[in-house]
Amino acid sequence: MNGNDTPFEIIDGDFSSGLVLLADHATNLLPDRYGRLGLPESAFARHIAYDIGIEPLTRSLAARLGVPAVMSRFSRLLIDPNRGEDDPTLIMRLSDGAIVPGNHPLSVEEARYRLEAFHRPYHGAVSQVIGSVAAATGRAPLVISLHSFTPCWKTFVRPWQITVLWDSDHRAVVPLIAALGAIPHVTVGDNEPYDGALRGDTMFRHCMTAGIPHALIEVRQDEIADRAGVEKWAARLAPILADLNCRDTLHSYERFPSRTGPY
Repeated sequence: MNGNDTPFEIIDGDFSSGLVLLADHATNLLPDRYGRLGLPESAFARHIAYDIGIEPLTRSLAARLGVPAVMSRFSRLLIDPNRGEDDPTLIMRLSDGAIVPGNHPLSVEEARYRLEAFHRPYHGAVSQVIGSVAAATGRAPLVISLHSFTPCWKTFVRPWQITVLWDSDHRAVVPLIAALGAIPHVTVGDNEPYDGALRGDTMFRHCMTAGIPHALIEVRQDEIADRAGVEKWAARLAPILADLNCRDTLHSYERFPSRTGPY
């Protein structure tokens, strides 16, 4: 994995701040043993391999806010940390038209290895940081997950520069969407271009089941494709997240029923 076999990175910060940042699809890295999974190098510059722009955005926000963050250090093509262990899309055989030869056929032993070596350690790190922040504050943390989405899907041009995904816990979502909507000339999506209710994903696993306030932010990839774009959005998001984090209502435990069904 470019000399780094660790499946996650924890960015240090003030655990007593009460805020945690997550980046499930931060990098396109693969351990050396997998080569390029039979794909051309160009595939690893695409969204099928990682969320473009999210690693630098997460680093910038963590630095500006002084808060801890957890980022994955493996490509979603290897195994997707934002999927439940029983999700059929956990290890993709076909991704946006690209066949992944290194994932098909896949033995039961190899699938188990990827779970134990990459997926579970990442989620262990997420649990550790969320737990440490809760212990330091004596309250529920506020958890913000960062992702990015493509400007187009097939022939549809996506009009939103930024969107918020969520299941049924509205506590952080309502003020977040309102604050984003106040940015001039920015179109904000609500559960676009995907539905935030996904059973077993990171927000479900760590926040919905525990009653922890949270939101998932998606930024359109052309908005954060270079350093200037990253810093523009970091400058916009940092004060919004700081304001949310100051709200007592976003530091209490309250479990909401999931739209995916019973827990």
